[in-house]
Amino acid sequence: MRPIKHPLTLAVSLATLCAPAVYAQNTDSTQLPTSIISASPLAQTATQMVNASDVLEESQLLLQRQATLGGTLDHTPGVRASSFGAGASRPVIRGMDGARVRVLSDGADIMDASTLSADHAVTTEPLLLERIEVLKGPATLLYGGGAIGGVVNLIDKKIPTQQPENGHQVELEWQGNSVAKESTAVAGATLGLGSFALRVEGLKRNANPYRLAGHEDGSRSKKQTGSYNDTSTGTLGLSWIGDDGYLGVAYTRQANEYGLLAHEDGHCHTHGHGSTLHWHCGSHGGAGHSHNHDHGTPYIDMLQKRWDLRGEYNNPFAGFSLAKVRLSHSDYQHEEIEGTTIATRFDNKATDARLELTHEPVFGWRGTVGGQTHRRNFKAAGEEAYVPATLTKNNGVFILEEYQLGALRYELGLRHEWQSIDVRKGAQPNKNHNGTSASIGAVWAFADEYNIGTSFSRSQRLPAAEELYAFGPHAASRTIEVGNPNLKKETSHNIDLTLRKHLGALTYSLSIYQNRISDYIYGADTGQRPGADYRVINYEQANAVFRGVEGELAYQFNSGLTSTLLADHVRGKLRGKGGDLARIPADRLGLRIQQAFTSALAGQVELWRVQQQSHIADFETKTSGYNLLGAALTYQGQLSNSDYTLYVRADNLLNVKAREHTSFIKDDVQLPGRNLTAGVKFSF
Repeated sequence: MRPIKHPLTLAVSLATLCAPAVYAQNTDSTQLPTSIISASPLAQTATQMVNASDVLEESQLLLQRQATLGGTLDHTPGVRASSFGAGASRPVIRGMDGARVRVLSDGADIMDASTLSADHAVTTEPLLLERIEVLKGPATLLYGGGAIGGVVNLIDKKIPTQQPENGHQVELEWQGNSVAKESTAVAGATLGLGSFALRVEGLKRNANPYRLAGHEDGSRSKKQTGSYNDTSTGTLGLSWIGDDGYLGVAYTRQANEYGLLAHEDGHCHTHGHGSTLHWHCGSHGGAGHSHNHDHGTPYIDMLQKRWDLRGEYNNPFAGFSLAKVRLSHSDYQHEEIEGTTIATRFDNKATDARLELTHEPVFGWRGTVGGQTHRRNFKAAGEEAYVPATLTKNNGVFILEEYQLGALRYELGLRHEWQSIDVRKGAQPNKNHNGTSASIGAVWAFADEYNIGTSFSRSQRLPAAEELYAFGPHAASRTIEVGNPNLKKETSHNIDLTLRKHLGALTYSLSIYQNRISDYIYGADTGQRPGADYRVINYEQANAVFRGVEGELAYQFNSGLTSTLLADHVRGKLRGKGGDLARIPADRLGLRIQQAFTSALAGQVELWRVQQQSHIADFETKTSGYNLLGAALTYQGQLSNSDYTLYVRADNLLNVKAREHTSFIKDDVQLPGRNLTAGVKFSF
């Protein structure tokens, strides 16, 4: 691998405080997370994985959770938020987003429309999660060729996997903040019913438009127009739990209404043909629209109805130690509303199913074989129906094997998948693709407290329907997107090296990687500006390379005081054609200081330094660097038979103006200003 040409520039960051109990676990040393990663069928922890990974446990999530998944993971090295306002933000892993980052609900695809556009929300609720697993780098063997950037696996409680203690478990929580006058209430209960367990949970959020950072002259700051977010989620789940496994089903209904920031009303038309195609856009003009939050702000009204079936069974038949099944169906729709008029409606009905079988060792090799099938029926109607109705079918088979030889663990994997996209309406041609992905890796535990992991992989990603067939304006991102039905599959060759010290007063994890992608599909800004602030984006292919480094280093001074240094850097460039790719995150370097004052009271101070991003694509603008200072306190106690946690968190204490370079609308929309979040959580 060629060396990184531009080493990591300094940035300082403090991430989230773990619960006080973390500090009391070991007074002499710290330890990297040891939780089993559900997304790994070989039952590995984060420190045993070939590729870099992170696990955010419930205690860590307590202070790190935001209303969006991208915001929740933004403090994780190598992960940034796409930042499309208060209602929509996807994780960006190692500079890749959209379809290249697969979001899963306990192994099953999330099946929303968030990969279609950055203004579409990920249909999950971080305050209802108990753990988030982040797998960095290609995870294409298990979860499809699209997962070149990585996988985010969301672990929730909607389907119980074990009986609650004392026959019941109840959680109640309230959280509010000052920047948006947000109020969020959460309730959940698990009840044991003999061999069955019932789960009921729900959430209600109401957040007004958030305030921006104050003006330099000290005058009162303004609100970010359209940045409100109203959410309601409810789930009912039931599972049978036996000595050798479980089988359960859950129904979830999530409704979300949020404003479209920087939305540009207008009408666009085209003239010419072929390479001489030209667009012209003009403002609608006329009277404004009314809404209960912002006068004249278009908004999204989203609804998803989802069924999940999950099951695991030990020793299902001879030669196999575990069978694992996931089956999910989603009925998703959202309407983009201007005033009282539904301008565009998106419907996405999808089903995802996978079966994994873990076999007993054969000649020393232990592994998992399985299959997956995915069906997506998508259609759009209205002013911005820029993608035709399509039916996508994707099927894949995979195998992942490991072999332990002393201090070395070897890993081999292979996946093949077939995809067909049928155009239900319009004259565009149907498309069929297939791809094969393979990997080889090893982890060497060369000392008691150390290991090093390395992997080499070849992954293929098949084009998505929107990349093939998009044609028309998208007001939320102020783009006119033009697809290319002649796109071929991407082929990437990745090398990843991770060094870990996972036990002792000093612990660290450092990863360096390179991903060379042939026929990389990207939206190229043509430079055309047809009016009303629109940009024309053509989907093209070129060879590209992503190089980066990320890591964290922690030192425990004593039983209560820990400091952590975090950093990440990624550079995405086009090969041959030259030039940088758009919306690549800026460099960061960070410091985390955590102090446990008592067994119940703990605090943190945090500072993020994000560098200026000057490595930009054609027609892209630079983003200034900034410092984000924060602090937090948690207190754990008992009241009668209940455990409770009080927490308070302050963000952007310096009230600086900040913009996220990964955002389509960064030039028009700032991140929130100074904010105070307070909450209380009960469990009994």
